[in-house]
Amino acid sequence: MSRRGFTLIETATALFVLAAVVSLGTASFLELLPKFRLQGAAWEVAAKLNEARLTALLRGTAVRWRAAGNGYVLEMRDPDDGSWKRLGGRRPPGVLLRANNAPVFHPRGTVSNLATIVVENSRGLYRITLAITGRVKVVKA
Repeated sequence: MSRRGFTLIETATALFVLAAVVSLGTASFLELLPKFRLQGAAWEVAAKLNEARLTALLRGTAVRWRAAGNGYVLEMRDPDDGSWKRLGGRRPPGVLLRANNAPVFHPRGTVSNLATIVVENSRGLYRITLAITGRVKVVKA
């Protein structure tokens, strides 16, 4: 007599082993999540600073990046009344964002109000600095 299929005990054992492997994999991934959030937020902030500089060059008006709450805001100076109009902003998840200044990018690509921006969480921090030429530098500290 030939036997086909698996017994209940064999199936339960296989499911138990599979659940244990998935559980270990999930725990490992969750430990890496803060690292990837930190890295992603640092590169996002650097990209937005470069976007602010490019927008100032293309539109011929000042563009400001500033920390707001635990996120950032991009603003463009209105040439008519000199007020700042919001272009966009975001609060990157899982990180703290601090800046010592609100850099203003000018139509020639230079920047005033030089700033050091710190992006941090439990996995470390990144320091983002601006040169007067508008160059953005990201350093893992």
